[in-house]
This record gives sequence, structure tokens and C-alpha cells, in this order.
Amino acid sequence: MTTDLPHQPAHVQLQALDRREISSRELLDLHLARIDASQVNAVVTRDDSAARAAAHAADERRARNESSGTLNGLPLTIKDSFETAGLRTTSGAEELADHVPARDADAVARLRHQGAVIMGKTNTPTYCQDLHTDNSLFGPTLNPHDPKRTAGGSSGGPAAAVAAHLTPADLGSDLAGSLRLPAHYCGVYGLRPTHGLVPARGHIPRPPGWITSSDMVTPGPLARHPRDLDLLLDALTTPSPAENSPWIIKLPTAQRPVGQLRVAVWAEDASCPVDRDTADALAAVEQALASAGANVRRTAGPVRFPDSLQLFEQLLHATATATTDDEAGAAELAAARDLREDDASPRAAFLRHRTQTHRSWLRANEERLRFREMWHRFFADAEHDVLITPAAPTAAIPAGTRSLMVDGVERSFFDQTGWANLTSHVGMPSVVVPVVRNAEGLPIGVQLVGPMYSDRALLAAAEYLASLLGEADEGIGL
Repeated sequence: MTTDLPHQPAHVQLQALDRREISSRELLDLHLARIDASQVNAVVTRDDSAARAAAHAADERRARNESSGTLNGLPLTIKDSFETAGLRTTSGAEELADHVPARDADAVARLRHQGAVIMGKTNTPTYCQDLHTDNSLFGPTLNPHDPKRTAGGSSGGPAAAVAAHLTPADLGSDLAGSLRLPAHYCGVYGLRPTHGLVPARGHIPRPPGWITSSDMVTPGPLARHPRDLDLLLDALTTPSPAENSPWIIKLPTAQRPVGQLRVAVWAEDASCPVDRDTADALAAVEQALASAGANVRRTAGPVRFPDSLQLFEQLLHATATATTDDEAGAAELAAARDLREDDASPRAAFLRHRTQTHRSWLRANEERLRFREMWHRFFADAEHDVLITPAAPTAAIPAGTRSLMVDGVERSFFDQTGWANLTSHVGMPSVVVPVVRNAEGLPIGVQLVGPMYSDRALLAAAEYLASLLGEADEGIGL
């Protein structure tokens, strides 16, 4: 039995299973032992007996040479915001401390249908509503590269678990950079798929049992290799039998060899400055791609950063109101009515967005689609295959801090996700790729963005970039 397999990417672990070099039960136990010994507090709920039963079933399927899913026998963890049948799901909230769902979230059901073995749940801030992963139920998740640094949020538990080799991959979620920021801070790969490819039913918030979800939240995978993201994307876009769906999704692959990519680089913007280490990382990526023969050029991007951010915030605050109780909703309406017309404070903007009329939201949604058209023209008419941006302004910031320092200048705490949120409300696919470490040993990544449904082409570009930089095997490994 190969005992170092937990350090290998998911696709290598699957190859070992298929070659009968290790059983699913043995592979699961290797990961559970690592979780037992870990100090990062990433995996917060387990049911080892149920996981071993699922692993045993996968071993029996393989022994009978039965047709099975693409993830047959692979142990995985799941962000604690996704409901898991028979396994506690809290979304980091005290009032859900004893919540054991009767059914899986749709994305979890798809993974199980493809043979994944669910071995535990990973930590998240309460109701996924912070850029640090900490809550009163389980406490903080630590960054595996430096426990004094944040793992990010809200998918900090998933990213830390992947980076610490506690799991080969995890299912996270991204509404406002919640998957991509932790991937960047923890030095792993993270994919926010094209919005709508992966159903969000069963993701908390919304409350348990709700059918609908936010019109921006997108489930997506985290892993230590781009090929693993592709494997999980295949599983996550294959409906489970319970969905009774007639649709088959065949995402296109790259239209040209990755060595001939037409790459645009949006490296800086006054609305969200980046530090010197991040700028140097972007320059290194540019140089590596250009030296390999790619057509690389800098651009200001297809949209104005502040306009895009303003629309994102309006739509974000609107979608968050769905579960507000009547009393709290009435209080917000009263507070909004009392605002002075010239009040331009963040609180005023928040209240106006939270209490906007349906007509205002419809206008904002129309503007969202116009922004999506601008992005489409950027890729189609300007002949770009991929856009590369910073993943965040800096490497991981100190744990618990509520400020962001960029080369000694304090910026808004929420600038951490400014670059990610260029695409959050328009639904474009984007992937975070770890590229370098800074002088303190902290990972720095970049974000690759492509047109709608270019997810597979983006992952091919991510793997190509990682190979050029020598990071294809495990990202920024520990």
C-alpha cells in the first residue's frame, strides 16, 4: 500500500484505486489519520462509520468490475454549507448545531452518484458571511502555510483542508469570491464554474429545505491540480438520477493549442490596487507565457471597475434579503425612508440596496446582462482566449484583522475580493491558479477568466500555466 498517496493529486489517487494498488477503504483511513493529526481545524464534522461503509461499497463495485462514476471510491470533504443526508450540516450557525438533513444538496448528490466517498464537512464562517473562516461552534480555521494568517472565507475550511492534504478535493461555494479568495490564500486551485452549471439547491443560506438559492451563489471544486478540477467539474455537471433531468452538458474544450493562447492581462486598476509582490507575480506570469510563444498583451479590461463593483453590490444586497423576517424587513424599510437624499455613506447604500423596489432590481438585472454582453465582446471581438487578473490585492492577511494593508496603505477590508467580484454577478467562469510564494512563504495566485461555458478551456490554460511555472503537480505545496 502506498502510504504517501494523500500527498498526491486526486487524479493520481484515482489511478491508484483503478490499478488496485490501494483500496478505497485504505485510502480513506490514510486521510482520516491525517485529519486526526491536523491542527488547522479544517474538518469539523465526521461520520467515519458511514464513510467506511461507502468506501467498502466502492471497493465491492470495483471488484465486480461494475460500471461506476468517475470518482468511484475517492474520499472527499464537503463545505459545511451544503446539506448532506445523515451528516450534520450547520453552516457555522449555532441554531443549526444539531441539523442533520434528510437529503443531499443537489451538488453533493451528483458527487455521490459519481462514486465519491464523503468523509467529512469543512469549516465556514456563520452562514458563509465573512472573509475569515471562524464561528462560535468550531472556532477558526488556520492557514496551513502560517497559522497567524487567515485561510480566507467563506470556503476557508475547504481550501485549508486541500492545502494540508487532509482531502484530495473539496466542494466549496462562491457568491462574492468565497471560493477563490481562500484558494488564493491557501495556495490551491479553485474553480468558480459558469453560473448555472452546478445547482445550488441545498446550500445554506438559504434556510434548510428551501428550493431556491441566491441568483449568484455558485458551487465549485477546490483541489491541488487543475486536472482534478476538471474531474470534479465533470461529476458536478452530471445530473443524479433523482433530478430526473434530460439534459447532458458537453462543455467545449480549447479551440486552439494552449501554447498559442491569446492572453489579455488586466494587472492593475486604481479602484483596487495590488501590492508589489502581487504585481511582480503578474509580471512573472506574463513573461512565462510570452517566452512560451503565447500572444500576451496588457488591457484595461472590458468594464469599468467601479461601475461593475457598484452593480455587484446592488445585486448582492438584493439577493441577501430573501430570508429576512418581516420585522427586520420593516425596520430596514423605515431606516431607508429616514435617510437624507444626500447621504452617500456605505450604510445608506446598503439600506437602499436592501430595500430597493422590484422595478429597481429589474433595471439592475438588465444592466447585469449588458455587462455580460460587454464581456462577451471582449473575448469574441477582441480575440482574447483568456483574461488574467490578480486573484486578490495581497497574500493572506493576518487572521482576524478587519483591515487590508496594501504596501502600507489601508484599503477597504472588502477589497480582498474586488478582483474576484468583477465576474461574480455576471456568471463568468474563473479559476485561481497558485503561481509563486512571497518572501514570507505565503502563496500568491492569479485569476484566469474566460467567456461563458469556457470552463474546460480555462482549466487547460491553468494547467499549461502551472506547468510553465513548475507548479502543476501540487500547487504551492506544503
